[in-house]
Amino acid sequence: MKTTEAIAALLDDHGRTFADELGVDIARNTPAPLFRLLCLALLTSAPVQADIAMRAARAMGEAGWTTPEKLAASTWQARVDVFDAAGYSRVDEKTATEMVAFNDYLMDAYDGDLRRLRVEADGDTAVALRALKRFKGIGDTGAAIFLREVQAVWPECYPFADRASLSMAETLGLPTDAARLARLVGRADFPRLIAALVRVKLSGATSRYRVN
Repeated sequence: MKTTEAIAALLDDHGRTFADELGVDIARNTPAPLFRLLCLALLTSAPVQADIAMRAARAMGEAGWTTPEKLAASTWQARVDVFDAAGYSRVDEKTATEMVAFNDYLMDAYDGDLRRLRVEADGDTAVALRALKRFKGIGDTGAAIFLREVQAVWPECYPFADRASLSMAETLGLPTDAARLARLVGRADFPRLIAALVRVKLSGATSRYRVN
């Protein structure tokens, strides 16, 4: 398979961003969608399967916890119940507790608005990653997920690709750095390509996309 064919197949089969799967419109670049994306980053940082983390993030939205203020009004037991019902039972109590510190920090440091973190980073993705990891419960994986997705609306973060996506690019015979990968697609499709690489890594179904 040629590189162009592999890219087209990846985008066709798996080119859905995680924000789209979550059902949030980050193109608006407003506090609520960014908050929900950050919650997904937190939930994905726990030792659970990616689909369970996504279910838990969607369940938070269904519970009405779409802003820091609404999450702050929730009870610990309500959070445990929501996470448990979403299949997040192994770490439901720990995460329900962590979310208090997570949410408090968001309010204290950024007044609940992640666009302030963007200003703080001033176009430096390393600074943005460090800032994201200051949130309780967010590690390297969660911080990378947030930047992978938000580069669609924070152009100063483009092109960003994390270790998971680049390792899959290498496996498939594609370029192994973000700048070279970005040259293979239009700017609007790059977050979709990175998401596709991660999804293929999670699925383990790589043979269809290998470059000969």
